[in-house]
Amino acid sequence: MSGNGTGRKRGAASTARRELVENELYEQATRLFAERGFAGTSLQDIADALGITRPALYYYVKSKDELLARLVTEVTNGPLDELTALVARGLDPVATLRGIVEVLVGRRAGQPERFRLLIRSEAELPEELAEAYDQGRRAVLKTIAGVIDDGAHAGVFRPVDARVAALGVLGMCNWVAWWFHPGGRYSAEGVIEQLADMAVAALVRPDHHVPGGNGPAAAIKLLRQDLDHLERILDI
Repeated sequence: MSGNGTGRKRGAASTARRELVENELYEQATRLFAERGFAGTSLQDIADALGITRPALYYYVKSKDELLARLVTEVTNGPLDELTALVARGLDPVATLRGIVEVLVGRRAGQPERFRLLIRSEAELPEELAEAYDQGRRAVLKTIAGVIDDGAHAGVFRPVDARVAALGVLGMCNWVAWWFHPGGRYSAEGVIEQLADMAVAALVRPDHHVPGGNGPAAAIKLLRQDLDHLERILDI
């Protein structure tokens, strides 16, 4: 029993260390690709930035193409998997739309450099990888449009062109990667909450009651938002 327990602990520690190294690998590669371009960055450059040898780097990644593929998959499939799971929960349209914005803005605010790098590197992506990236983007857009369309048919959202509305929501979420700076003036939590509120407010029917939209709790929330706004103004 103790031997098995020790083995599990070692395995968990090894997995945790690998995840830490891989995350640092992605961060350094993202920085170098942004500074020098994909073609101008070598695996040796990435190994030097990590402070390890090139042979040691091969333990984590075999080539630049594989590294770029992982970054693309993380940026596209990561949120798509979360959105698919969210929609599968069968929540009401308002809660689902709010959750979608929370997922997308949370990811853009958490790793803005990776998303910006991917946008800038679209022309350099190999054909197969570019196709996978495009399919991922289309799937995310289709998921958002489906939720908006369902909400409109249920009488919760205003009757709008679901695809146009989805493009608006997605564009608002994606743009966060270009102006949000972790540790800067705005907190990620505050940005996520405000943009989720804005997305819902833009689509929900005026006569539709949003859970939590009235009563003391909602009033307190509005007061807190007003106070936060006044504090930001006074800081200028």
